[in-house]
Amino acid sequence: MPQTISQKAFPSCDLPVSTWDLLLAAVQHWEDSQASDHYIQQAIAKNAEVDVFVSAYRYYFYKSNAPMALKMATAVADAVREREQWPTDWQTLKPILLTRLDDSCVRLYISAYAASGLLQARLGDFEIAQNIAEQVQQLHAKEFGADILLNILSAPSDEEE
Repeated sequence: MPQTISQKAFPSCDLPVSTWDLLLAAVQHWEDSQASDHYIQQAIAKNAEVDVFVSAYRYYFYKSNAPMALKMATAVADAVREREQWPTDWQTLKPILLTRLDDSCVRLYISAYAASGLLQARLGDFEIAQNIAEQVQQLHAKEFGADILLNILSAPSDEEE
């Protein structure tokens, strides 16, 4: 008998059952991208919350839809920043992040922000990607992949070798 995903598997998520049903329907219709995308869009429209944005980010990332994955990663970072009432200016935000690196909301923010850098690179916006990676690198938290992204972005091209 196949296993199913249930809301009980994710107790930290506090979403209405109707939103969960839409997210689960997207999973169940994974092979039909048009249908699964429709369910994801409905979930976002019904409940524009961080947990839905994270789910939508993952969905679009694994569906190789970089523009939508970027939109969702940005939505995650923006929602966390707004909820925590953090400043938008990096120089003001950086000390806040550094002093709270173990907080789950900070880790979620940094993960989403770093993901947006990766997606910017995938979409060819290398300057923005490099800026984001450099900022994330300033937090001295290697698990967010900034060092790797910077190495890729600064690698000589085949033409330069």
